[in-house]
Amino acid sequence: MPIIKPFRRTYRPFVTGHRNEHQTHYILDDRFADDPRHYIRAFKVIEKDMLEIFDYVEPDDRNEGCYSFRIHELHMRTCIEVEANCKAILSENKYLKKTDLNMDDYKKLDATHKLSEYAVKFPIWRGNNNVRRPFSAWASGNNKLAWYQAYNAAKHDRHNEFERANFQNVLQAISALIVLLSSQFYTNDFGNVDYLVGDYGDQHGFIPVATGGYLLVKFPQWPDADRYAFDWEKLKNEPEPFGILQF
Repeated sequence: MPIIKPFRRTYRPFVTGHRNEHQTHYILDDRFADDPRHYIRAFKVIEKDMLEIFDYVEPDDRNEGCYSFRIHELHMRTCIEVEANCKAILSENKYLKKTDLNMDDYKKLDATHKLSEYAVKFPIWRGNNNVRRPFSAWASGNNKLAWYQAYNAAKHDRHNEFERANFQNVLQAISALIVLLSSQFYTNDFGNVDYLVGDYGDQHGFIPVATGGYLLVKFPQWPDADRYAFDWEKLKNEPEPFGILQF
């Protein structure tokens, strides 16, 4: 049966026939998420720094092993934001565990947000690796995400694991972060878009543009039973218009 209340920090498509001009207005409601602009701003700074790195390291398959202090720093910051978003989704949906959250906890979001089914496309790239699926390992039951393991290794032993915070892994982490934001807020950035890269044309299901204005995102397919079906203009006047996810 379709879902008659949106979940906090959870975007889902509507059941066919229920689409209208108000379909994503619930995302803009102050009760939907605690300070979403804080998380969006953090991503935009990360995206800006990524584009600056592109001035020196060409987006190319052949450069994925490149590493440097700048790439290491960006990898660390990005994974911290990944953790922050995962914690926010869990916390605002009344997740019982409050401290010492880890990847076992974050993986529960794959069932509620279909993170492993998202794909992220880099619009400027040389080679075959322009599309990334940063959570795809979870689809096979594997808790271990290579880019996140690299973050932990390079964080705790930078001298010996420095090269693991490389170009490939930082782009995987940035892809993971935009997936998390898209799974919460769709393409809303809660303000004016800073810039647009232009008309990409047909992108085979990828939406131009994701939050931040550069990356493209392909959203997962949802069965009707897991889609939303409500009239937000009526629902928003109820004392509690949002549901709580079950983990």
